[in-house]
Amino acid sequence: MSVSPRTVAAIGERYEAVQARIARAADHDVTVIAVTKALDSWAIDAAAACGIGHIGENYAQEFLAKLTGVTAVPRPRVHFVGHLQRNKVKMLAGCVDVWQTVDRPELAREIGRRAPGAEVMIQVNISSDESKGGCRAAEAEQLASVVADAGLDLVGLMGIGTLGPPEGARSSFRSLRQMVDTLGLRHCSMGMTDDLEVAVAEGATMVRIGRSLFGERPRRGALRASASS
Repeated sequence: MSVSPRTVAAIGERYEAVQARIARAADHDVTVIAVTKALDSWAIDAAAACGIGHIGENYAQEFLAKLTGVTAVPRPRVHFVGHLQRNKVKMLAGCVDVWQTVDRPELAREIGRRAPGAEVMIQVNISSDESKGGCRAAEAEQLASVVADAGLDLVGLMGIGTLGPPEGARSSFRSLRQMVDTLGLRHCSMGMTDDLEVAVAEGATMVRIGRSLFGERPRRGALRASASS
């Protein structure tokens, strides 16, 4: 599926705006992960055309279906950022570059079997909302040991901020950054469209951005039209 120059230009402008927001919030390097869930392969190609080197996917089967239509060379690095069932690891191995949502020992061991040496992040529940997923903060260190024993490369922690006004997520973001530093890790993945400034100010090295790059996600029937409009 081809992507029109107009679509690429629009996403490029939005990407520049996101980068400007990051620059105003802090002066350290922050990687933008373009979250392409609910969008077709054109979104990955458009992101690559704008110089975005990292994309995020939430759903295993949706991602594998759209992957066949991606034409970008090189393809952006793929971060899996959604809740992951252990039985989906086998089908994703070889397609995912960074597994951001490792939240339990059995998942870490399965990734270790299917994708030896893979880069992973431990998802920590920093919002006190069980629906957000992630291990408890007190379990992170023990899970890090399991990840190491599984032969995986633990590169950081990931968390989802508290719902509500962005400022309300500050303390949870700060606690995640402190855990990253305590464990001596490189990356802290936190912050999305609405709260990225707070996350970056508190030390995020990765932000996961969808709406600010691609707009509100359209109905499935409208996705194909947006690629050629």
